[in-house]
Amino acid sequence: MRGKILLLIVMLLPLPQVFAEDRRVRVEMPPMMREHMLANMRDHLLALEQITRHLANREYDSAAEIAETRLGMSSLEGHGAAHMAKVMPREMAAIGTAMHRAASRFAITARDAEIEGGLNAAFSALSDVMQQCVACHSGYRVH
Repeated sequence: MRGKILLLIVMLLPLPQVFAEDRRVRVEMPPMMREHMLANMRDHLLALEQITRHLANREYDSAAEIAETRLGMSSLEGHGAAHMAKVMPREMAAIGTAMHRAASRFAITARDAEIEGGLNAAFSALSDVMQQCVACHSGYRVH
């Protein structure tokens, strides 16, 4: 009986936001470009995981190197950013550029963390990178 009451209570709770209507802007892309973009984003996520692991191990230069080469401004050519930006809404492309710039700023901050002896600035700069990811994923969906 107790389990049934608990189930009833759970069923009466409001549904979480994840079940709400998806109001993000739908961005139509040719299938090859969509797959390319999704692969880039998966690599971005992997890079963020590797960066946080390097920061946890106080491997600041390694974290900075990954940030710059995989997320930063120097990664744009490898990601085909100029080609991809042509099919994105201007605002979406601006968020992407802001993410790449934030990643380059993070790389500098991470290298300085070793000299300054603290992770606060590095994690704050990494948060700036991730804020752009959240902004883009919250506002757009590719198809």
